[in-house]
Amino acid sequence: MLSYMFRTTFVAPKVWHWAGPPQRCWTRCASTARLPFSEMDVRRDKPPAVLGFKRTHSHAAPFLVRSQHFHSSAVKLKKRPKLEAPRELDLLRYDMKDLWKGPKPALYLGFAGLIPFVAPPLLMAVTESYSPELAYAQLAYGASIVSFLGGARWGFALPESSPAKPDWINLANSVVPSLLAWVSMLMSDSIVPAATMVIMGLGISLHYDLSLLPTYPSWFKALRSILTTVAFFSLIGTLIINGIYIEKKLFSD
Repeated sequence: MLSYMFRTTFVAPKVWHWAGPPQRCWTRCASTARLPFSEMDVRRDKPPAVLGFKRTHSHAAPFLVRSQHFHSSAVKLKKRPKLEAPRELDLLRYDMKDLWKGPKPALYLGFAGLIPFVAPPLLMAVTESYSPELAYAQLAYGASIVSFLGGARWGFALPESSPAKPDWINLANSVVPSLLAWVSMLMSDSIVPAATMVIMGLGISLHYDLSLLPTYPSWFKALRSILTTVAFFSLIGTLIINGIYIEKKLFSD
């Protein structure tokens, strides 16, 4: 009895000490886990020698070895889902439903501002003749609208409570439409390059308002998209009429 108590009291802690905790490594390898013999084997009145335990210099028991595998891939090397920036079509898809939530004066004035764009090509299409005076009136109005869009962006970035900061990006981009409008008026002697420059100014302004400055109200972005689209096709119609019908002046020299 005393020998049994001596073995269970001193041998078991030594076995646990020799076994030690499982060793881990940073690479993918099989680490040696030294496990103590179970308490059930001790309760069976079997001495450790009978269980096959044999003390070695390596402090490891052959029958107590278990292989463990650890994944060593660095966190930076793991593939993470990339967050895509919002696209213009996605913005329009979710903003169009808020069009009629905008203030009524802005909606009425915005749609009324399409009359100088639409009226000249309609009159020329009805009369089946190209009028330089009507084309110049449409061109001058388009240049003023392009310059107005740049000024609206400048004014939006100046207030302290505005989400758009008056930095180089916002203020410099607001100057670009005004410069394009100025260049278009310098080329007003030829309707084709001048109208092309106005179309470019409208497209660049719309791109700025939808992508670079998505903090505009949803109703305003939807309104801007509709107005720019109508103005774009109106100018295209004037260019098509210029190439199809003969020129006829409204006022004689």
